[in-house]
Amino acid sequence: MKIKYVLALFLTVLLVFVAFNLDAQCPMCRMAADSNLKHGGTEGKGLNTGILYMLLMPYTLVCVLGYLWYRNKKEIDQVDQSL
Repeated sequence: MKIKYVLALFLTVLLVFVAFNLDAQCPMCRMAADSNLKHGGTEGKGLNTGILYMLLMPYTLVCVLGYLWYRNKKEIDQVDQSL
């Protein structure tokens, strides 16, 4: 059981360091945003933040559903042990 926690901690730390410098734009989006910013536009400023925000939502949903599943499974196991 302890090995699972160590492995989960290791993977979390690894993912944090790997994802340190995220650049979530495709080449065409990058060129369009750079061109827009060079010509005085402001549309390109929030492009990376928007892309990362959209990327974060599915992972957040999966984590919340996983936690709810784990909590319900734990409650069911406690009921089964008391019987």
